[in-house]
Amino acid sequence: MGKKEAFIEEITSGYTFKGSDLVLGGAMLGEEVFTNTLVKAPLSTFNRHGLIAGATGTGKTKTLQVLAEHLSKNGVPVMLMDVKGDLSGLAKPSPGHPKIDERHEKIGIPFEAEAMPVELMSISDDVGCRMRATVSEFGPVLLAKMLGGTETQSSIISVLFKYCDDKKLPLADLKDLKKLIQYALKEGKEEMEGEYGRMHPSSLTSILRKIVELEEQGGDKFFGEPSFDIDDLQRTDDKGRGYISILRVTDIQDKPKLFSTFMLALLAEIYGTFPEAGDRDKPKLVLFIDEAHLIFKEASEELLGQIESVVKLIRSKSVGVFFITQNPADVPESVLGQLGMKVQHALRAFTAKDRKAIKLAAENYPISNYYDTAEELTQLGIGESLVSVLDEKGRPTPLVRCMMRAPVTRMDVLESKEMDELVKQSDIYDDYAETIDKKTAHEILTAKLEKAADKTEKAKASSKKSSSSSRSRSKKKKTVVEEVVNSTTGRQILRTATREIIRGVLGSIGVKSTRSSGWF
Repeated sequence: MGKKEAFIEEITSGYTFKGSDLVLGGAMLGEEVFTNTLVKAPLSTFNRHGLIAGATGTGKTKTLQVLAEHLSKNGVPVMLMDVKGDLSGLAKPSPGHPKIDERHEKIGIPFEAEAMPVELMSISDDVGCRMRATVSEFGPVLLAKMLGGTETQSSIISVLFKYCDDKKLPLADLKDLKKLIQYALKEGKEEMEGEYGRMHPSSLTSILRKIVELEEQGGDKFFGEPSFDIDDLQRTDDKGRGYISILRVTDIQDKPKLFSTFMLALLAEIYGTFPEAGDRDKPKLVLFIDEAHLIFKEASEELLGQIESVVKLIRSKSVGVFFITQNPADVPESVLGQLGMKVQHALRAFTAKDRKAIKLAAENYPISNYYDTAEELTQLGIGESLVSVLDEKGRPTPLVRCMMRAPVTRMDVLESKEMDELVKQSDIYDDYAETIDKKTAHEILTAKLEKAADKTEKAKASSKKSSSSSRSRSKKKKTVVEEVVNSTTGRQILRTATREIIRGVLGSIGVKSTRSSGWF
């Protein structure tokens, strides 16, 4: 048997599965494409996660587009993190092109243009359905990680959340949290220390500064109500196709800490919400995280550990996570080892550092009798890749050079008018369009502190008036009110009265979010 025949037999055998699969493209040896020698991926192993890597302009985004399309056509809902803003074309059919027809003829599969069911989403002021969460739903642990707090600061944040739980004080957005800290620094200091122990003012002030920094990064945009319902990511259309939810995050790509914690929170909420699923013939949901290096850039060791843990555990909920980045080295080894499917586009060797990165990347793939992997990585053309997936028994398939199929949707962004029309067609947009501003911690504490301050001012004014009247009769004799107000005991009585007013109000609050759970 010749080399070509042995190659075709190995690839055909290695990429033939019992259950449903997705066709990625056609097998190549050198520059030759073997028609009808198809490279596939079993649908049942998409919860084993994956990596799409390659230099800029080599076809990563188109590969992501292809996978999203065919998962959707198989009834699997998909969520995409659109960092560059170039994935909205999934909502429109491809206009076609002679080069696409030529490519598919070489591969041996038909090309049929088709639009996918798409939901545009945003966590800022971008076009799309707004995704929000309340501070309470986000929780003290993730909030502390987002703020980059020390161990002491993290403990204080937990105490603040505990205080709000005990007092039934709702925390909806960041201004609620800021007001709570201001209260803990002033009028509420003795009350909180009496119940939960001392919180050092410098630590509280540091937390307050970090919250202001988070606001500057745009964090205030996705804290609030109404909270996003995670079940809205699992919708299918009337044809049984899974919705492709495109989260447009073009405006937070320069805020890595915000982006990484946001993604961890989303994964954690999905893990906490979805029931255990075991092995299924297809996943419940697949997430694609473009420009994945943003998640890991500047992330703390603790945050990376949390991401690794969630990635390991979430597959038991039948959820797959795919990272898209320029180089596999962008993804920590602890996470990279969890990624079963690898689609590696070309890497370019312009410097000694690049050559080392290519050699390192080559070691992530199975040894092949047909390819010098490191050399092959530099020779791949646009729309070509090295592929290895897991078979239905969890074993890596043979490494193969693949001519990737073309997307059936438009390989371009939608115009503003088209995006607006798409949003108008949404079944869920109106549910999240208007921000709900309930009476929460900020309003309650502000009103009561102002009332307490006003009462104190009136007491001082009354004291001064009485004192002035008394001096007109006798400059040497102080009034009873003046003596009380100026004494240590008198000042303590005023502070206690103020605290009791606030404490009584907080104890009577019974306001909570109308949603039983949010997406964080």
